Amino acid sequence: MATQNQESFSGIKLLLAWAFVGIPLIWGVVQTAINAAKLFQ
Repeated sequence: MATQNQESFSGIKLLLAWAFVGIPLIWGVVQTAINAAKLFQ
């Protein structure tokens, strides 16, 4: 059985993992949207 401290650490690791993937993903989507908007001007 996991203690509260271990569960909290696991949550932090999960958050960092999502941030590691999510931040570059969002950046790429924004850059793609900016470049696509240039086509419609």
